[in-house]
Amino acid sequence: MSELQSLPLFHNLKGQKVLVLGEGEAAEPKRRLVERAGAIIEDDQQRAIDEGVRIAFVAYEDAKACEVSAINLRCAGMLVNVVDRPELCDFTTPSILDRNPVLIAVGTGGASAGLAKHLRLRLERILPSSLGALARALYDARPKLRQRFPNAAERRRALDGALREGGALDALDERSSEKVGAWLDNGATTKSADTLAIKLIGDDPEELTLRQARALGEADVVCSEAGTPPEILARARADAVRVVCAKEPACRQDQCPYAAPDGLTVIIRCPD
Repeated sequence: MSELQSLPLFHNLKGQKVLVLGEGEAAEPKRRLVERAGAIIEDDQQRAIDEGVRIAFVAYEDAKACEVSAINLRCAGMLVNVVDRPELCDFTTPSILDRNPVLIAVGTGGASAGLAKHLRLRLERILPSSLGALARALYDARPKLRQRFPNAAERRRALDGALREGGALDALDERSSEKVGAWLDNGATTKSADTLAIKLIGDDPEELTLRQARALGEADVVCSEAGTPPEILARARADAVRVVCAKEPACRQDQCPYAAPDGLTVIIRCPD
């Protein structure tokens, strides 16, 4: 698998204290971010240490003061972010696209905040403001969805089919939030078992067709030859069953011994 620069996590800070050290242009955006997340700003370092605060932002103008604070706070068990000093950070803050309750975070591991911002601005134009309403409608529909599809894998497949491009609840269709009830009452179905064989032409995942990339993202089982590029496998669902098998007659598109009995199986073949 390809290596992640960092692990993106969404941390619930509502009602919790967060230490923010510093004043001025560097510190103020962090204060606003912390307040927006529903946290309580603490500005006294020793009190934060004594009270077991877990997260700290350091935004002193003096570089040495930032280094000293970062070391002391880390020794006290805090996760530390030092503004514009990624080498001193335990975590970085992404550029955030807010479609409450949908949050999309674009990060570069501290390499370029400007790049993250402009990627987020592009996504702002693409993703409809109705995404939040769709998320809330799906949340409200969970009891009915579980009743219709008691099996978790069936529920996921039904949602995959509905939310995909052109589906009954296409995530980029501004009207999809209004269709959830009707979809559950009339049109919610799951796909039958299916298998797709992908013959790679190279190591670059951008060379995958749209159908192949979509299938990898939805597959229940990914059966790949040894030597399949990790960049390709990274496009598969994180919770998909992964099998490495040899290229042999017994493992053909219509006869894979590892195929999901009631889901989607993708077989990946390397170039000859």
